[in-house]
Amino acid sequence: MSDTPDNAVRTYTEQHRAAFLDDLAEWLRIPSVSAQPEHHGDVRRSAEWLSGKLAETGFPVTEIWETPGAPAVFAEWPSQDPDAPVVLVYGHHDVQPAAREDGWHTDPFDPVIRDGRMYGRGAADDKGQVFFHTLGVRAHLAVTGRTTPAVHLKLLVEGEEESGSPHFRALAEQRAGRLAADVVIVSDTGMWNETTPTVCTGMRGLAECEIELTGPGQDIHSGSFGGAVPNPATEIARLVAALHDEDGRVAVPGFYDGVAELTATERALFAELPFDEATWLRTASSHATAGEAGYSTLERIWARPTAEVNGIGGGYQGAGSKTVIPASALVKLSFRLVAGQDPERIQEAVRAWAEARIPAGIDQRITFAPATRPCLTPLDHPALQAVARAMGRAFGTKILFTREGGSGPAADLQDVLGAPVLFLGISVPSDGWHGPDEKVEIDLLLKGVETAAHLWGELANALR
Repeated sequence: MSDTPDNAVRTYTEQHRAAFLDDLAEWLRIPSVSAQPEHHGDVRRSAEWLSGKLAETGFPVTEIWETPGAPAVFAEWPSQDPDAPVVLVYGHHDVQPAAREDGWHTDPFDPVIRDGRMYGRGAADDKGQVFFHTLGVRAHLAVTGRTTPAVHLKLLVEGEEESGSPHFRALAEQRAGRLAADVVIVSDTGMWNETTPTVCTGMRGLAECEIELTGPGQDIHSGSFGGAVPNPATEIARLVAALHDEDGRVAVPGFYDGVAELTATERALFAELPFDEATWLRTASSHATAGEAGYSTLERIWARPTAEVNGIGGGYQGAGSKTVIPASALVKLSFRLVAGQDPERIQEAVRAWAEARIPAGIDQRITFAPATRPCLTPLDHPALQAVARAMGRAFGTKILFTREGGSGPAADLQDVLGAPVLFLGISVPSDGWHGPDEKVEIDLLLKGVETAAHLWGELANALR
C-alpha cells in the first residue's frame, strides 16, 4: 500500500484506535441526562470531562460556558495561517434518559463492545460523533506535519439538546463574537445506511401550537341543549378537517409563501438513494404512504412543509356513554417548515386561519411554543463540496446527499452567526437513537475520524 495522505490518516487512526475507544467509553459512563434533575451534576461532570480531554488533545483554549440550565463546552484552536477560514463544530454532550428496564441488554451507562459495535447511551447521539473530532484533528496534524489546524477551529458542545435546547439561542447571541465563523459543521446527524455514505444538506424548521376552544361554562346535557349551542369538540373537529385540502396541501392561507422549491437536480439526487418504500413503511410502523400530491415520500419528509395533528381531545372519553356537550376541547398541531419559510409569519398565518374559523359563542386560546428555523445549504456551496470530498476520501466511494426531516438548534447558529450550516455524521438508522441498546458502528466511527482529518485541509482550500 502506497503511503498516500489518505492511507497515512487511516494508519494513524488504526494505531490510536484502542485508546480512542477507551476514552469514549469513559465519557459514556457519565450519565449526562439533561432532562432528569438527579443527573444535572452528571451533565456538569460530562462538560468538565470533555473540557479536560479537549485540552489534552491540544486545544489551547477550553472553557465551560454557563447557562441558566446545563453548561456547554467551548474550545478553540487558532491556525497559524492568518487567512485561514474559521470553522465552528457543533454537537452536544447530554443524552436521553436510559435504564436497563427499558429493554437494554446491558447497562446503558456501562458501554460494551460486541460484534464491532459499541453499545451505550450516547455512543451515536451524540458523544461518539463529537469525540471523533479529537482523534481527527490529531491525525490531521500528524499527517500534514502542521502544528496547528489548517483552519481556525472552534467547538461548541451543548448540554441541553436532549431537553429542547431552551437556552441555546440566548447563549449563541451572547457569545456571537466568540462563535463567529465562516462555516458551521454539525456533527449530530447520520448517513443513509451502513453502505451508503451521505451528507445532509439541511433540516426542516418547526412551529408548534395548542388550540383550546371553550363554549359552555360546564359540560351540559346534549338532549336539552344539543343543536342549539356551539359544541367545542365539533368545532375542533371542523378545524382539523380544514387543515388540509383534497391534495394533501396545508390549507392555511400564505403557508407556502416563499417556500424554496426542489430543483430538478435535487430531485434526481434524492432518486439516486436506495429507497425501498416497503422497508420504510415497516420502519414507520405504517401500512400506506400519504401526503402532498405530486411528491415522493423522501421529498415529502425532507423538502416539503407539513402540518400534523399531534393530539386531540375533548369531552367524555371513559367507558360507556355520557351524553354531554363538552365545555372545552383542544388540539395540538406541529408545522415542519422548509427553507424560505419564516416561523413567525407561519404562526401569524395559523392564528389568523384558526380565529377566522371559530364561530360566535366559542372562545379560543392559541399558544405557540418557541419556534425553530429551517436551514439549507445549496448543493454547489464550496464548503458543502469540501465535506463531500473529505467523506469520499475516507469511505472511498461516491457520496450522496440527503436532508433531515426533523428539526434542531443548528438553524439558530445559521441565523445568529450568518454562516452556512453543514452536516457531518456517520450514524446509521440501526444505531437506535433514544431507544434501548443504542450503539455506534466502530468502523463507521473511525471513518468519521478520517473524514474529520481530511476536512480541515479541504475546507481551507475551498474557502480561501
